[in-house]
Amino acid sequence: MVYFSEYDSPIGRLLLLSDGEALTGLQIEGIIPGGALPGGELPVLAKAEAWLDRYFLGEDPPIAFPLAPEGTDFQRKVWDILLTIAKGETRTYGGIAREMAAVLGKDKMSAQAVGGAVGRNPIAILIPCHRVIGANGSLTGYAGGIDRKRWLLRHEGWKGEGTV
Repeated sequence: MVYFSEYDSPIGRLLLLSDGEALTGLQIEGIIPGGALPGGELPVLAKAEAWLDRYFLGEDPPIAFPLAPEGTDFQRKVWDILLTIAKGETRTYGGIAREMAAVLGKDKMSAQAVGGAVGRNPIAILIPCHRVIGANGSLTGYAGGIDRKRWLLRHEGWKGEGTV
């Protein structure tokens, strides 16, 4: 079963999805999946909304509820690395590729493969794919749009300029 709630944020309407126990999705301007049920009473959705309240007030709240993004083992490993990027900081696709190579015991890893995994992150903002930038500082590849990516980064105190 899929449950949802909607959250009005400074960057637009956010769609939160849950399996009833964990947060499984957070989409910017997302479309409610067919058959999804309103989950207004689910503790995990209430906790996610409270986290978003604090985040948009400028805090850096810990994630104190379960996340269950659905993806391949490779994607989940990339998303785990994203969770280590601190608020106000960024990493490049190439830098994450080097980290993934070390995790997988390989000499090197494709930055494009990492970019594909970053782009399939189903839990935006909480799993901070917006903190990944191009090698030259460019703001690339954000499903919510580059303007929202720039807004999120500046909201977090990022000092970079970031070209498109």
